[in-house]
Amino acid sequence: MQEHDVVGIGNAIVDIIGRCDEAFLARHGCAKGSMQLVDAAAVAKLYADMGPAVEISGGSVANTIVGVASFGGQAGFIGKTARDQFGQVFSHDIRAAGVTFTTPAAAEGSDPTGRCLVLVTPDGQRTMSTFLGVSPQLGGGEVDAALIGSARIVYLEGYLFDRPEAKAAFRQAAQIAAKAGRQVALSLSDPFCVDRHRAEFRDLIRDSVDILFANESEITSLYQTASFDEAARQAQDDTKLAAITRSEKGSVIISGGKRTTVPAAPVAAVVDTTGAGDLYAAGFLYGVATGKDLETAGRLGSLAAAEIISHIGARPEVGLRELARKQGLLT
Repeated sequence: MQEHDVVGIGNAIVDIIGRCDEAFLARHGCAKGSMQLVDAAAVAKLYADMGPAVEISGGSVANTIVGVASFGGQAGFIGKTARDQFGQVFSHDIRAAGVTFTTPAAAEGSDPTGRCLVLVTPDGQRTMSTFLGVSPQLGGGEVDAALIGSARIVYLEGYLFDRPEAKAAFRQAAQIAAKAGRQVALSLSDPFCVDRHRAEFRDLIRDSVDILFANESEITSLYQTASFDEAARQAQDDTKLAAITRSEKGSVIISGGKRTTVPAAPVAAVVDTTGAGDLYAAGFLYGVATGKDLETAGRLGSLAAAEIISHIGARPEVGLRELARKQGLLT
């Protein structure tokens, strides 16, 4: 199998992205800016009531992996879909982006493919209602050992820790990667996800993770402190390499007892913040996988995040490699 720069394991979800006003959110009991898990009936009701929408393969780590491909990297993804219309949308879309995707669809009669309704208000804030469907039922037998072994970096999605079978697949992938001498990266995904799995995450980070991604609220939740500096200090003790995003303040990269601050890339207007952290991870992982220094990797991350928040949706509208070349970050 050909070498891959990054292979991700995460929820295979179709994003359904549309605009709405705040009255729509209030009518449906959606807390603005939140991500809530909903059942099949609730997602169907919202879908029926929302206006025109864009449907595109999504999921946090899947967004990152498509970003890696947009930088020109060799990228792969492992995630579970069903044999239904949304499963076909996901599979076609991610392959069309240049990503290796070979996970077989679930058997007939399984739960449907997961989907996330992303409602974007005029201020660019996104409110998400997620129906996970079959996506967290990824089992250990569905982890492609050859694909994992081919990756310079294996990137794991924290959300998968919510189901025991997915957690087993997660740990199996980390073991395969370690045995093959590959690096393992982890996204903490969400502060509520951290609350649910704090002790296990901290053990995993100390024992098996080479690169940790978190935003400010996730890292402070992990270490149960209101102080970013205190959380960063503890992360410095626990991690080999951590990239912590801080919205408009940019990011802080922690490695070998040193902190490097990378400013946010400028953006004319924030249209939709969906996927900002996912695309930051894409740039950073691509940079590390291809041997760039950490500051350059962070700047690639900032560039990708700025591109993604300048329009609707969590997929780049322009080639990130060309964008990085224009900025002098890639040749």
